[in-house]
Amino acid sequence: MKPPVLALRQVRLADGPRMLFDGVDLALEPRCRACLVGRNGAGKTTLLRILAGEVEADEGERTLAPGLRIAWVPQEPVIGGPTVRDHVVAAGAAPHEADAALQTFGLDPGKSSEGLSGGEVRRAALAAAFARDADVLLLDEPTNHLDIPAIATLESEIAASRAAVLLVSHDRAFLERVSDRCFWLEGRRMRRLDRGFSHFEAWAEGIAAAEAEDARRLQKRLEQEEHWMQRGVTARRARNEGRRRALLELRAARAERLRDVRGQMSLEAVAAEGSGQRVAEVRRISKAWGGRTVIRDFSTRIQKGDRVAIVGPNGAGKTTLVRMLVGQLEPDSGSVKLGTGLEVAYLDQSRAELKPDMTMRDVLAPLGGDQILVGGKPWHVAAYAKSFLFTEAQLRQPVRSLSGGERNRLLLARVLAAPSNLLVLDEPTNDLDMDTLDLLEDAISEYAGTLLLVSHDRDFIDRLATSTIALNGRGDIVETPGGWKDFEAQNPGFLGPPARAAAGPREAAPAAGPSPVAARPGKLSYRDQRRLEAAEALVASLPEQIRDLELRLSDSGLYRRDPGAFERLTAELEAARSRLETAETEWLELEELKASLASGG
Repeated sequence: MKPPVLALRQVRLADGPRMLFDGVDLALEPRCRACLVGRNGAGKTTLLRILAGEVEADEGERTLAPGLRIAWVPQEPVIGGPTVRDHVVAAGAAPHEADAALQTFGLDPGKSSEGLSGGEVRRAALAAAFARDADVLLLDEPTNHLDIPAIATLESEIAASRAAVLLVSHDRAFLERVSDRCFWLEGRRMRRLDRGFSHFEAWAEGIAAAEAEDARRLQKRLEQEEHWMQRGVTARRARNEGRRRALLELRAARAERLRDVRGQMSLEAVAAEGSGQRVAEVRRISKAWGGRTVIRDFSTRIQKGDRVAIVGPNGAGKTTLVRMLVGQLEPDSGSVKLGTGLEVAYLDQSRAELKPDMTMRDVLAPLGGDQILVGGKPWHVAAYAKSFLFTEAQLRQPVRSLSGGERNRLLLARVLAAPSNLLVLDEPTNDLDMDTLDLLEDAISEYAGTLLLVSHDRDFIDRLATSTIALNGRGDIVETPGGWKDFEAQNPGFLGPPARAAAGPREAAPAAGPSPVAARPGKLSYRDQRRLEAAEALVASLPEQIRDLELRLSDSGLYRRDPGAFERLTAELEAARSRLETAETEWLELEELKASLASGG
């Protein structure tokens, strides 16, 4: 394995009286693809900032290779300069590199940096990071506010990059596609798995089971020692002082474990009295904005208990469709007939209900007082806030001081308190950690009402949806039974550019905005040329690496001598073969494109 280009050794950092890290080690080698996993509040963002050089640890070492270039995309990036091109150039890219990177992420380089949507801000920040040709990419929740086509572009850019990459993300499908290593930050300690995220959960469950057994044994020893103390310590105080100290150490160890056990969040979606069997009958609806048709001739029937996912690029009309489905917006043509007895709870992705100067108490109890109704039953506002992992002291905090994840949890707390039989969640997964996503999934699974879910989180959709409605932004709309994988398998290319989209019997209208990859006639774009060079380098270097790993694994006594080394080498071999296959496929595709452009085809 090559020496690391960026590393932390025995890093310690306290946040006031609370220790965030205690002896953390982390190393990034060239071209590694690592993810950093941990619950909200574990310190993942702080650790990225230490790696980026923005925060200094209390103790420990940060080492980096001479001349190392680090590109850091924070969770809430800020875009400056008159245009997005100016922002990318200011970050260190040449103008032509800035234009190529922005076009790759689907942005017009001349677009004003004022008034950008959340997705456009994210894409501009990512373009600035990739255009610098950095040695290390540090990406904090890079898929937040990105649509699925943009996430696919990001996956391709990471695969083609020569940089070492460290990612923090709640998007399981994204992590499974791009990572070959996992760092787990839990209980102030760092654990490392030399395999991709698809292996993480089974590995973490094994560790949790082992620690639960350790805790059980510790509790048993503590009970035995307590029993001994009560019966004999007075008469043999001096002689057994050592044993008393051992008991106190056991108590301290148990207290340490209890401090590391995080609060348990309680999520429950409260269902109102049942609606009728029919929730919405949609017949041939169409809708246009500013002369552009976003929904054309669409029909569907939504029944009680359905869980309908709505997907598509940003600006394709997903929120417009939802507003028509719940009766907030009239279609230009066609009809939407709503069922009887509907009570709608709506989580708005814009978080417009949260005003910066409002306190958490204002949000949860807008009428004042200490009591709120949750499913028709009174709760003390502090107790309800605690069930969403907020402290009583936080009730007095203004909304502007909350993190993105905390703001999303606060909105969920407000929305889920109201009885409903139609729950509309517009991008509910943004900024949530995986544990909270699992709890939200469980709550929705047990919800007795109907769900409309707008999301770019493919794994979340696969776990919940009974059907998926997809809009491609050109007016075409299809519905497929099942989740994201079912839609993707049955409608290949539907969300792609017009030339590749399987848009059905109608001729697709040209997509608005620049193409994600803009090639000049007769030659590859600058960005594609770089991808081709990176693929060529991998195709040339990986076979030798694979042969070396195969030779080391051919040692028949390796597993007996060092099972850990055997497993690590096996995982490295699997990852190298996968990377070679990906690189060969990309190289062939780009060579074919290059030949086609050269011939004018």
